[in-house]
Amino acid sequence: MKQRKAWRVVREVIGEADIIIEVVDARDPIGTRNRKLEKLVQEEGKKLLIVMNKADLVPKEWAEEYKRKSELPMVFISARDRKGTGILRREIKKLAKELLDEQERVKVALIGYPNVGKSTIINTLKGKKAVGTAPIPGYTKGKQLIRLSKKIWLLDSPGVVPIDDFDELVIKGGFPADKIEEPVKPALKLIGRILETRKEALTEKFGIEDFSSEEDILRAVGKRKGIIRKGGEIDLEETARWLLREWQTGRFTLFGKEEEKGQEFVWDFKDVLDGIEKDLLLDPRRILWKYGEELREKLDNTKRVGVKEIEGFTVGIATGFKKCDVGIKLLEKLTGNQVIASECFGKKWKGVVVIME
Repeated sequence: MKQRKAWRVVREVIGEADIIIEVVDARDPIGTRNRKLEKLVQEEGKKLLIVMNKADLVPKEWAEEYKRKSELPMVFISARDRKGTGILRREIKKLAKELLDEQERVKVALIGYPNVGKSTIINTLKGKKAVGTAPIPGYTKGKQLIRLSKKIWLLDSPGVVPIDDFDELVIKGGFPADKIEEPVKPALKLIGRILETRKEALTEKFGIEDFSSEEDILRAVGKRKGIIRKGGEIDLEETARWLLREWQTGRFTLFGKEEEKGQEFVWDFKDVLDGIEKDLLLDPRRILWKYGEELREKLDNTKRVGVKEIEGFTVGIATGFKKCDVGIKLLEKLTGNQVIASECFGKKWKGVVVIME
């Protein structure tokens, strides 16, 4: 029911807008583009623009090559650093110009998976000069339009694409790798995605060059890391968990070298975040008031992190730090979003609850 409801909302957003911006994480374009969404937009005859956010985390040459091969208009930006947003505005105006010959105004909507930076882009586009609710007859009650220009308006809430299957949920970090009962399938899917997007990442991280299948690669990773059962057999399940954990924590990405040790953490707080979503709590103080006792039980030297997008905002929890600002910076780094409200708790070991744009 939840999946159907989410897709119904996405369809409503597509129906209301004239231009759809699909927000994608540039670090994982295959994993965060949604072909079903793109097909829906094209079937409705709406304009579609792909925005690759967090482009500061990928090489410029790779981004240019990916854009050159795209069959759809595409812009690379870093919303958090406000880089490329001028190009994005120009592209929106270009698409809008084609429509304004036949209509008085154009509505723009952002859609994408959780944690790709939709809300940050909306706030960047709004800027300081944005005005409030649009006086447009017949516009859906309870929603807002923000004026980008005299004839171009932005829907002030993003459409969230639901994650349709468990393997995708795991790859996107929505389920902790250590708790997966059958990790091999999502790990093989992840390897396939890496091969399709940038197979050089496997050589850079693991020195793997010769292989005939995704399972060969997984075995090579297990051998290299020494994840061996008694008798000398490679433990594929534990290797898969290890690989997924590296991907979820950002120590293994398509680009860049292995990060320094000391940043390791475990994904946690799924039950708390589910409760926050159910209760629609978007105030750190109210979250601590209800879940503080449960969160304080996990205050030790193990770094634990949990994030979830709720109603266009990202709720983050991080524990196991000597200073709260370290936890805040980690949450911002993992999500690419900016913290707008936070509450620190704990004494020797501290935790933080944040709301991010």
